[in-house]
Amino acid sequence: MGRPESGQGPSRRFLSRGSEATEALGAALALALEPRTELVRGGVAISLEGDLGAGKTAFVRGVAQGLGSPDAVHSPSFTLMHTYEGRLPVYHFDAWMEGRGRAFLEGGGAEWLQGGGLALVEWGGRVESWLPTPRLRVVLAHVAADQPETRRVTLEVVRAVGGPGDNPAREKALVEALEALRVPVGVGGDEWSLQEA
Repeated sequence: MGRPESGQGPSRRFLSRGSEATEALGAALALALEPRTELVRGGVAISLEGDLGAGKTAFVRGVAQGLGSPDAVHSPSFTLMHTYEGRLPVYHFDAWMEGRGRAFLEGGGAEWLQGGGLALVEWGGRVESWLPTPRLRVVLAHVAADQPETRRVTLEVVRAVGGPGDNPAREKALVEALEALRVPVGVGGDEWSLQEA
């Protein structure tokens, strides 16, 4: 399945000094996306990338909490997808096992990526050709070995470059949501637990 070439759009960077701060950033993104009904009605795909333990599941936990979901959030590595109910549905995928992930997507799972609500794909780079554009990409990276809890979190719009995925109205709505994202203050009792970098 071929997708048009994609390119990087606007981005924002944050420093998170713990899982609580990463969850707060996920919740803030959910709150920035939620009021854009035309956008979320068609589904918003969010690719999550980062090493093991970088905070991908913590970010999804924050998104689900931000949308009022009471569900416990855990990695779907062995089930491929979890659904969390809140004010919007959250579909949580895992592409760690690339072959199984691709088989799931080829077998109809790709429909969930645009099924309304938010679709978050851990290890999204492994199935990038299946992900719709425009979309959001969240990259979580450890900052330094002597700061094991600190992550650099980059949120960026991935845009289509020509072709059927090119949708300027959806891309504009994603950019507006990214710009509207407000960093919570005082997360974890420390105003510096989460800050824009």
